[in-house]
Amino acid sequence: MASNFVDVARIVIKAGKGGDGAVSFHREKFVAAGGPDGGDGGRGGNVVFVADDNLSTLMDFRYKRKYAAAPGENGSGSRCTGKNAPDLVIRVPRGTVIRDAASGLVMADISGDEPVVVARGGKGGWGNTHFASPTRQIPRFAKPGLPGEEFEVRLELKLIADVGLIGFPNVGKSTLISAISAAKPKIANYHFTTLTPVLGVVRVGPEASFVAADIPGLIEGASEGVGLGHDFLRHVERCRLLLHVVDVSGCEGRDPKEDFERINQELVNFSAELAQRPQIVLGNKCDIATPEQVAEFRAYIEGQGLVFLPISAATRQGLDGLPGLVYERLKDLPPVQVYEPEFVRDTTPADPRAFTVEQEDEHVWRVDAPWLERILEGSDVEDYESLQYFQRQLGESGVLDELVRRGVQEDDTIKIGEFEFDYVF
Repeated sequence: MASNFVDVARIVIKAGKGGDGAVSFHREKFVAAGGPDGGDGGRGGNVVFVADDNLSTLMDFRYKRKYAAAPGENGSGSRCTGKNAPDLVIRVPRGTVIRDAASGLVMADISGDEPVVVARGGKGGWGNTHFASPTRQIPRFAKPGLPGEEFEVRLELKLIADVGLIGFPNVGKSTLISAISAAKPKIANYHFTTLTPVLGVVRVGPEASFVAADIPGLIEGASEGVGLGHDFLRHVERCRLLLHVVDVSGCEGRDPKEDFERINQELVNFSAELAQRPQIVLGNKCDIATPEQVAEFRAYIEGQGLVFLPISAATRQGLDGLPGLVYERLKDLPPVQVYEPEFVRDTTPADPRAFTVEQEDEHVWRVDAPWLERILEGSDVEDYESLQYFQRQLGESGVLDELVRRGVQEDDTIKIGEFEFDYVF
């Protein structure tokens, strides 16, 4: 049976490039030599994630994998700064954890109401106004905008629930959550009836409630990908309290003690921290179990220091006091886990004039210097002052000295980005 529930997705997000600075000169009647007045470019759009309670799956991200924010507006004359681009807002289900795909580190946990900026837009470039000086009064160049951040990210939906119902398939978890909340899961007498986690709000009083989640598909080997458990164990991670549902009647030929131990072992295999989460054990189907079966299992569970409650979800036996018991227990437990960001952007200041020189052919040289490419992009290479400024950058940065040291000859071709020049002594 196919399911529309998707709780993992991988997408590429790209913030907008900053707008380019403008090359412009003031022109007005009766005003001579008005001077440069090119405005700066606007900031590129950020990529922002927001929690949306109307969403419950990451299905949409299976069909669209790339998300790019708009670039900032270019600057213009009269010192007009370009408009900042609007942010690209991506709506995800509450509880979505965003990880850097390369490192696996958490970048953000979209659990609160505040928007979270995950990729920052590039800054706008300077207009030619910034480059005017007593010796350079007509600068015909400006700075292009900087690129925005780009990441491949992994989205993981980890449901936000106070209580998680765990146990083997067909032990009555779906019947239980439908009995104590308004949730209406599909209920049938076969394994894996529930293919997606089901959330239900359990009301205890006028101002008292908690959220319970029916976690499907836990069987032996779930932590290694057997059954559906590998897909849904992650949804138990945020739960503050676990309700471990066991078929105490053994009506399917299984031993309730072995079931209990196997499920707990799967929790250990998946996460040692999760295995330490508090549990209340519910002996379900006690209406068809013998008193001896219930008493023996009670002694076994209470012997491990756990609370045991015999119930029958089908007949509502023992359910009246369950919500209150759970609510009181939750009062003593920490709040729902929120994942703190682990991903750290590389803020090490790079050498602003770093470059490398490689010889591509006998008379062809490649200079790799992104900062030089940006200067060229914003320059008019046919203009004498612009060319002078560019040549001065080559000299001051040590690029020319390195070319000479490597043996460049007159009329050799120098490549910088998409530009080519002939070397002249």
